[in-house]
Amino acid sequence: MDPRTPCLIGIAQRTIREQPGPEPLDLWESVARAAADDARLPVGRLDSIQIVHTDSWQYDAPVGRLAERLGATPRHQAYSKVSGTAPQLLIGAAAAGIAAGELESALVTGAEALATRRAYRKAGEHAPWSHAADPRPPYGWERPPHPSALAHGLFLPVHTYPIMETARRAAVGLAIQDEMRERARIMAPMTEVAAANPYAWRRVARTPDELLDRFVGWPYTRSTVAVLEVDQAAAVVLASSRLADRLGVPHDQRVYLRGWAYAEDTWEVAARPALGSSPAVAAAARAAFERAGLGLDDMHALDVYSCFAIALRQACDAIGLDPLDPRGLTVTGGLPYAGGPASDYVLHSTATMAGLLRAQSGHGLVTGVGMHLTKHTYAVWSSEPGGRLGGATPVHTAEEVPVVASYSGVGKVAGYTVAHGPGGATERGFLVVEVPGGRAYAVVEEADLLAEAEERELVGREVRVATDGKVNVASW
Repeated sequence: MDPRTPCLIGIAQRTIREQPGPEPLDLWESVARAAADDARLPVGRLDSIQIVHTDSWQYDAPVGRLAERLGATPRHQAYSKVSGTAPQLLIGAAAAGIAAGELESALVTGAEALATRRAYRKAGEHAPWSHAADPRPPYGWERPPHPSALAHGLFLPVHTYPIMETARRAAVGLAIQDEMRERARIMAPMTEVAAANPYAWRRVARTPDELLDRFVGWPYTRSTVAVLEVDQAAAVVLASSRLADRLGVPHDQRVYLRGWAYAEDTWEVAARPALGSSPAVAAAARAAFERAGLGLDDMHALDVYSCFAIALRQACDAIGLDPLDPRGLTVTGGLPYAGGPASDYVLHSTATMAGLLRAQSGHGLVTGVGMHLTKHTYAVWSSEPGGRLGGATPVHTAEEVPVVASYSGVGKVAGYTVAHGPGGATERGFLVVEVPGGRAYAVVEEADLLAEAEERELVGREVRVATDGKVNVASW
């Protein structure tokens, strides 16, 4: 084996349930030290420190502050943009640097303290955290929402993802209630995994019926979407096989990235050629398995990104995976139950998968999703070296359907949702409408139409659209 072969040799996770808890910098330090101890590597010898973007707090120099805490002087530093694929992109870059002989070791870490932020807000206090950026930098997304999406107030994932869910529901011919029941049956087993996971945020097994509680972004219920307000942190340490040998890391404690791939759908939901399916997912999975020299049937464990059910369903559709596969869809419990710490979840699923592969040799698949089902990573991990790494060059980019900002006339619904407020009441409907020359966003405001939208299938139905030049309003 090439002495530069990268392997994962250190893992750590923390979940803090007592609020207020530590700030993100404290959490980064805690899991970084724990992962380095697990790797038998003094933190001062880290060649690279990389941090996943945190939504909880904007630091002036996040990587520099952590390096200072650790007493490390890494020659490589990175702080990611906002994305659920960010952990795998950082891990992939670290592995590539090690394989090229540019690095011997790398730490990738991330943390959120959004539950603590909420506790301070509820008490009417500001979080007393350190090293705030001044001025505060722009939000860390790679690309802002389309102006038309912003004009219609459509930018929260809890509203964009159910639009894609309704499109898939209609495409496969599921009735509204059947989709809900099927979703609950798919996700209930995930709660059992979370109940057994000491790092999970919600450690309670629940029945399918218990998951069909109040709506947030119809048809999604509160108990079937990612829980963001958590205090969680994770870290992994990668090293060359040569360094792992020098550190005395046993071979059964090393986990290898056999192959991974990255792909993109369109950035705008309305611009997606097919709202309910994803050729990008299929391409990412195909490339990752090919690079790993393995297939889906070879996987002993799976963690499919689960921020919303449509992410699970598109993945299962694309790779031919039964949602009720006996291997299960998650090793953590998934984002709605183990916790969905903003951009950081894939560090938790990777660390959990690595621990599982240490305990029982084999292969595991870990997937990631970024933005509005825009970005996709597929990574194959193994207790056995082999394969070829791959990289962040997209193996698929989708061709965009034009987005028509302002439209008046008749259109056909391609996908939709109804937003519900904190108390459960309906607030507004959001539609993606097929119109001449492309697709347009539209809102529905009439209470009787919102009620009807939740009872009768709107996808494929003709609606009337009127506009004031900025906001399109649909009715029927």
